[in-house]
Amino acid sequence: MLRKKGFWIVVGIVVVAGGVMLWRQHQAKLKAAWKYETSPIDRGKIVAKVTASGSLSALVTVQVGSQVSGRIAALYADYNSKVKKGELIAKIDPQLFEASVAQARANYVAAKGNLAKAKAQAIDAQRQYERNVTLYARKLIAQADLDTSKATADADNAAVDAAMGSVEQAKAQLNSAEVNLAYTNIISPTDGVVISRNVDVGQTVAASLQAPTLFLIAEDLRKMQVDTSVAEADIGQLHQGMRATFTVDAYPTETFVGTVRQVRNAPQTVQNVVTYDAVIDVNNSDLKLKPGMTANCTFVYAENDDALRVPNAALRFHPPAELLASLGPKTGAGRAGRGPGAAGRPAAGGAPAKTARDSDRKTVWVLRNGKPVPVAIRTGITDGINSEVLEGDLSVGDRVITDVSGGTMGQRGGFAGRMF
Repeated sequence: MLRKKGFWIVVGIVVVAGGVMLWRQHQAKLKAAWKYETSPIDRGKIVAKVTASGSLSALVTVQVGSQVSGRIAALYADYNSKVKKGELIAKIDPQLFEASVAQARANYVAAKGNLAKAKAQAIDAQRQYERNVTLYARKLIAQADLDTSKATADADNAAVDAAMGSVEQAKAQLNSAEVNLAYTNIISPTDGVVISRNVDVGQTVAASLQAPTLFLIAEDLRKMQVDTSVAEADIGQLHQGMRATFTVDAYPTETFVGTVRQVRNAPQTVQNVVTYDAVIDVNNSDLKLKPGMTANCTFVYAENDDALRVPNAALRFHPPAELLASLGPKTGAGRAGRGPGAAGRPAAGGAPAKTARDSDRKTVWVLRNGKPVPVAIRTGITDGINSEVLEGDLSVGDRVITDVSGGTMGQRGGFAGRMF
């Protein structure tokens, strides 16, 4: 009897020990079923900004060309030369144009001589006509002779007018030849610095179809501008007078400051990407910046030095269906999808109507007491990594879930929380 009783005691102990072991294993499996990656909620600075690239140029850049064709006889300016308005910077061989001027001047002199001759003939014809009028009154000549002298006088007066026209034509041709001769002197149209020279001495330029560009002159390199290409999604954040900063590869550790002068309305489409030109005025009094440099620009449109920050990865996290099912209906998908203001009035078809503030309503999952809990929040500005929390049951130190792995799917190779 005692042996039988002892046997059952041993069996009971084994059963209890086995149950304890099984319970511990079950609890261990439950604890290891889901593994959460979390990030803490903290306070700090958030700067909302737009970035874009552009190129530097002078405020005014003048292309100096040639109105006439010819061979470059001399150059009086080179790269980086400082020039004044009206200064001679190049010379085209003037020999052909001087010959044209001489020929035009000779034609002008000949035309004036023909005019003087025509006037003398007109005066003589007029005298002859007046003499014939007197003779006709005395019946000394026939009517036909009088009419002939009258016609001759009129013709000679008309010849004077024609000769005067020839003189004006010759004068105009002379003036044109002199203007073309003057165009052989290439004059700087403004004060500035030569940033490009496109010709050499002895080179022939042809201005028959289009005026060739000989020099490129920047009016004042102490005042420059940056033309940036801003994406259409960001252009609404920019406005005139906005502060902008940029860096250039030549001075990677130095930040330059400018002001947005203009946001141009003309779109620029490249490979179906629409951008707009935002022009930034830059002070270049130390002449460090040079035309053509690439500028990496930053426009800050909002910032908060003491914002409650949530990682954007937590905003993109959505738990897998298996995890939602294990949490039960109260903390499952139905609750996770709702937040303050998210349930608007039903629209057509029974779907909730979207409000103007729906875009900033988000749901994050917070790990509390080892379990994920959905929390509805309203977000503010973002810097692309963190977002500002304006409303919601979050505080510093809360840990929001950014990824999850494990579950039954984890036993088949792991499962990461869906990100969208």
